[in-house]
Amino acid sequence: MSDYTKNIEYPNFDFEVTHKDEKSGARVGRITTPHGVVETPNYIFCGTKASVKNLSPTQMKEAQTDIILANTYHLMIQPKAELVEKMGGLHKFMNWDKPMLTDSGGFQVFSMGHGTCADEIKGRNTSKSKESLLKITEEGAVFKSYHDGQKLMLNPEISMKLQRQLGADLIMQMDECTAYQVTRDYTAKSMEMSMRWGDRSLDAFDEMHDGSQGLYGIIQGGIYHDLRKTSAEYVADRPFFGTAVGGCLGGSDDEMYGILESIQHINHPDRPIHFLGIGRIKDVFESVKYGIDTFDCVMPTRIARHGMALMKGAPNERINLINSKFKDDPEPLDASMDISCSRDYSKAYIHHLFKAGEMLAYQIVSQHNVAVINQLMREVREAIKAGTLDELRKEWLVD
Repeated sequence: MSDYTKNIEYPNFDFEVTHKDEKSGARVGRITTPHGVVETPNYIFCGTKASVKNLSPTQMKEAQTDIILANTYHLMIQPKAELVEKMGGLHKFMNWDKPMLTDSGGFQVFSMGHGTCADEIKGRNTSKSKESLLKITEEGAVFKSYHDGQKLMLNPEISMKLQRQLGADLIMQMDECTAYQVTRDYTAKSMEMSMRWGDRSLDAFDEMHDGSQGLYGIIQGGIYHDLRKTSAEYVADRPFFGTAVGGCLGGSDDEMYGILESIQHINHPDRPIHFLGIGRIKDVFESVKYGIDTFDCVMPTRIARHGMALMKGAPNERINLINSKFKDDPEPLDASMDISCSRDYSKAYIHHLFKAGEMLAYQIVSQHNVAVINQLMREVREAIKAGTLDELRKEWLVD
């Protein structure tokens, strides 16, 4: 790809593939970090501002969570990375002693310029106007803080420093995420800049590297398979610990999975592969077939705040507890699950809590949804080992 010759090793990290599916690219593995091992495939829950919405770290552990993430952009604004570092890093700050990931802030570069929600990534919601983003140049992104209006910059060097101060185990290179409606030419130029930013991220990371963090490279290129392949070749060629798939993923599921298929055999086979911002149950079953090892998405706790409980075998993966049909339903969410939120409260009681505006409703359903996703990932790992992934999909999803 280039004359980049720096070799970066990750002495306290490892990724081992322990089983491969004979019928697809699905695999079972283990990511070793300084804060423990993550069995893969797995789900990384979003603790955007160093907090998973409505749930404490203790509750996340009760739901058998292995890893969570926090957002560099939001934390650089409030409470600032310097404060987190002074408090001993994210793990100590949050009282979370398991593995953590931080993103680079690059997604916010995209969202401030082209829209703010995950639908944009999938090719929808294309009417957002620019708000706090001031400019994107080769040097980096300049924007206004939503907290106090202060002018700030985020670039590869700053992102690496911030993520070092935050102290997560797994961190991301700085990149720009292009939107669905931009031209192929813009997407290509942005991808090439993200590759240059990747080299700058590696250089800045290496200057601070002490074995406490593993750096991921990010595949960009929008919906264009040739660009995706170029970007995937770049990431595989560089001394990243892991690979992440980011950016615009099309306007349909077929487009999204087509992108994964286009890069499947280019991705470095000995590195964990993360799918940024994607995490419906359907997405998990489809994406693991292309070798995806980890997912992250706000979906489990976000839909909980709207009364939606994830449910194995339910239409659209969930039930709406605000619906009047649950007003006098004496059954729990799932009596088979070994966790109180799923087992010990009737749907009628949870329906009442939502109607009464009680915060307990959000806690119960959020923890249930996290527990369901963790159960899903355990079952997916076992199904890959047994060669029964398609059969398990039929148990979880109603087509």
